[in-house]
Amino acid sequence: MTVNQKPHLLPEPARRIAAWCVVALLVTGVAGVGIWLCVTLKAAVTPVLLAILGTALLGPLHRRLVKMKVQRSLAAGLTCAAVVAVVGGAGYIVVGALIDSGDQIIASVKQATTDVVERLGAKGTSLDDMSSSLKDLVSKFGGSAASGVLTGIGIVGGVIATAVLALLLIFFFLRDSDRAVGALRSLAPSSTADTVEAVARRAFEAVEGFMRGTTFIALIDALCITVGLLILRVPGAVGLGALVFVGAYIPYLGAFISGTVAILVALADRGFVIALWALGIVLAVQVLEGHILQPLIQSRTVQMHPAVVMLAITAGATVAGILGMLLAVPLTAAAVGVIAEIRLRYAAGPAPGPGSAPPAS
Repeated sequence: MTVNQKPHLLPEPARRIAAWCVVALLVTGVAGVGIWLCVTLKAAVTPVLLAILGTALLGPLHRRLVKMKVQRSLAAGLTCAAVVAVVGGAGYIVVGALIDSGDQIIASVKQATTDVVERLGAKGTSLDDMSSSLKDLVSKFGGSAASGVLTGIGIVGGVIATAVLALLLIFFFLRDSDRAVGALRSLAPSSTADTVEAVARRAFEAVEGFMRGTTFIALIDALCITVGLLILRVPGAVGLGALVFVGAYIPYLGAFISGTVAILVALADRGFVIALWALGIVLAVQVLEGHILQPLIQSRTVQMHPAVVMLAITAGATVAGILGMLLAVPLTAAAVGVIAEIRLRYAAGPAPGPGSAPPAS
């Protein structure tokens, strides 16, 4: 070591650990500020997040129309019109099925709960007592969430306004998607423009893959369970299948709740043997999803551990209720994609200059 050279205060591994700790603290701080802003500006942030999810799901259709030489604005309008037609038609069918069989489903669940309580020997306990206790718990611990779900006209109007605004934002996001990269690069410093673009692409690809894969898996799950319940002649099979489809967007928890409701309806209306067959159908569909559909369909997207998914759902429910549960997993997938892209870029190190010699073999 010469006189002018100074030894490093920390060895190389320790300096890397310290750098990663600083990055982790910065990311945590930015995430905390982002969550606070989302909660504070919930009315404005919710349509934007829903529009991003819708754009990720509808992007392939819009790109296909553009490749067919359809003008971008017209392609975006046709895509949004197709969504309104499909969602409106499906909603009409599902709501009609739920209206026709909703009372029967509720009565079956009530009867099944009564049978379970009686078989467990809970004497002196009635459904009225259980419902009053549940109301007390809701009023104490979940009053805000329950009011957000069960209030009437005001919430319905807010939901409609949010859906309309999200649809308009989807139109603009689809139409101007070709300008998004240029706008993002113009906002980022020139030295980090490539990294910012790569990270943004990775995050959007993760959300896009999650939305497409989850929608396809939810459709298969709903069709399989609906067909099985129709074969077993369980009442309200179409409505229960719609519940399975919607619940599939909340991984693990949604499938558990919708499957439990289907089994309870089968138990109350068709007996113990048919309930066992319904349980077998639900378990078979879950095995099909977990061992075949998930690895096959979402193999190219971000893979997350079930524990991470459950923590994300819990955090989303704490922050924004049911809406937070729906948005938690795709946003977590985007965050995991961003972290993977940053690790990949920084692990590769800086690119060699034009005058640098190639490494020795």
